[in-house]
Order: sequence, then structure tokens, then C-alpha cells
Amino acid sequence: MSADREPPVTAKLLHLMFLSTFWGMQIWVTFISGFVMDNHLNRHTFGFIQSRLFPFYLHIGSACAFFNLTIFAMYHPSNMLDDREAFQIFIYFVCVTVAAVNAQWFGQMTSEIMADMHLIEQACGLGQDIGLSSNREAYAKLCETDPKYKKLSGRLWLYHLLSSLCNLCCIVCNGYSLYYLAENLTTL
Repeated sequence: MSADREPPVTAKLLHLMFLSTFWGMQIWVTFISGFVMDNHLNRHTFGFIQSRLFPFYLHIGSACAFFNLTIFAMYHPSNMLDDREAFQIFIYFVCVTVAAVNAQWFGQMTSEIMADMHLIEQACGLGQDIGLSSNREAYAKLCETDPKYKKLSGRLWLYHLLSSLCNLCCIVCNGYSLYYLAENLTTL
């Protein structure tokens, strides 16, 4: 570290807690819970749960990313940064920015569009099938016959893709940050 003073244990602990909290949530939400719920819940229940959980997930993740950037920057003055520390600040900044955009825009739009689609699906007797990939023919037919649903489906695909890319970007940033921390540990 290039700062003239060592951060107190409290700062180190908070930094680790925020990074590990965000990382753990990312791994759980991205790679475990969605797949489990998809295989056991009907389409609308899955969507309803996701629309309630994701705002918390995205906003808590944004807060964790912000606090990580803040704590790291407090103990690494800009005039004393080496190249690796400057890159780490950049990584934290990217993570904060992408997480905030996802929380404030992409995630929110995805939930709103999905809710509108569920109303149309319910009116057509759809949405109670287990798994998002089941009964694809009925949803494809609905896209063909209902222009509003087709437009919503296209928008959902786009916003879900953008939200997923933001999420993956934050996973990469946090993975790199964990690597950076591990590389700088002197002992376990």
C-alpha cells in the first residue's frame, strides 16, 4: 500500500465484509437461485419473486460497491497511487457505475416489462407452467397474434440482456478485486 499509514482493522474488516457480501450475493443469485426457482416454480411465481428480490439485490450490491470504492480510496491517496492501485480504483469505479445503472434502470425496467407481460399472459390463460422454457409454442403464438406482447417481449429480452451484462461485469470486477486482495495478503 502506498499510503503513509496502515488502515485500521475496522476499515479492513468493513472492506472485506462489503466485498464478500456483494460477491456472495452475486454467486447465489446468478448461478444458483434462479436455476432452482426456474425448475420448481411456475412462470408467474418465479417472475413475481424475482421482481421483489432483484431491487434489494441490485441496490445492496450498488451500496457494497460504493463503500468498497470509498474505503479503498480513503487509504490510497490519488497522488500516491502506483499503477496497480490506480487500476484497482478504476475497477471499483466501474463496478459502482455499472451496479448503479443496473439498479436504477435496467433491473427496474426488466421488472416493469415482465409485469406487463404477465397481465397479458394471464388474460390468455398462460403463466402457470413450471419452468421458463416450457410451453414455448404458446408464448410464440402469443407473440405472433398480439403486437403489444411481441413488443414487450423484445424489450424484455433487451433489458434482461443489458441487466445480465451489467451483473456479469460486476462479477468480473469483484472477482478481480478478490484476486487483488489475495495477492496482497501477507498471511492467512
